[in-house]
Amino acid sequence: MLVSQILRNKESQSVMTIGLGASLSEVARVLSENRIGALVVSPDGKTVAGIVSERDIVRELGKRGAGCLSDKVDDVMTRNVYGCKAEDSADLVLQTMTAKRFRHIPVMDGDQMLGLISIGDVVAARMSELELEKDALTGMIMGY
Repeated sequence: MLVSQILRNKESQSVMTIGLGASLSEVARVLSENRIGALVVSPDGKTVAGIVSERDIVRELGKRGAGCLSDKVDDVMTRNVYGCKAEDSADLVLQTMTAKRFRHIPVMDGDQMLGLISIGDVVAARMSELELEKDALTGMIMGY
């Protein structure tokens, strides 16, 4: 299965972004309101300046306490964001996400973001693919 297929099957194609300079309290509010785990930091909604996750906020809270919530997203976001391409395989993306220990990856076409997928999206797609393979093999064995 390809990343492009995962993107097509997602309920929502929109990617939540937040601008540079937003406070961590604003990030936390947007994550909470939308029940999501990460935001792409972008000046225009298409290019990726960074990514900030729940983990980033919790890490800062643990280190410095609630005072960090007034800090800017620029100070805690991951700047070197790994991206994938629409033509990449789900297996490759899953391996990358597991090895690098992150749960969200932007799908890129050059420097333009096409979408965002989570490790949950990739696992669900892979499980669906395995179910189809199982059904095909069962059909072959049973002679259908």
